[in-house]
Amino acid sequence: MKKYRIGYTCGVFDLFHVGHLNLLERCKEMCDYLIVGVCDDTYVREIKHKEPVIPENDRVRILKALRVVDDAVLVDIATTDDKMLALDKFKFQVLFSGDDWKGTERYNRTEEQFAKCGAAIEYLPYTHGVSTSQIKEEMKNQK
Repeated sequence: MKKYRIGYTCGVFDLFHVGHLNLLERCKEMCDYLIVGVCDDTYVREIKHKEPVIPENDRVRILKALRVVDDAVLVDIATTDDKMLALDKFKFQVLFSGDDWKGTERYNRTEEQFAKCGAAIEYLPYTHGVSTSQIKEEMKNQK
């Protein structure tokens, strides 16, 4: 049996690449049911200050097609930024997040909030050497 029943992670997942797949496979190894929040186009534009290459509904569809993803849902800025909203909405036992967030003020506060609800956070490493920003830059340089 896996460590958690329901897990949740969230991201943009634009220009899907092996780093995304590695993350999702690690998440699924630790839970029976994996929900993936896909940040909407408004989040990408207003918070990340980037233009998404793949439209939000297509990104959701791509993720839903993966064997390691049990459900993929579009999430707005509020649900992306406030993990308590995500917890209330998706009823997960664990939030999977990148290890670069560990120890930040935001995630220390989230850990305290989650502890009161019996939820956990598992920090997972990123795949080095690949990123959506890197892919975009390489494509730009090839033009």
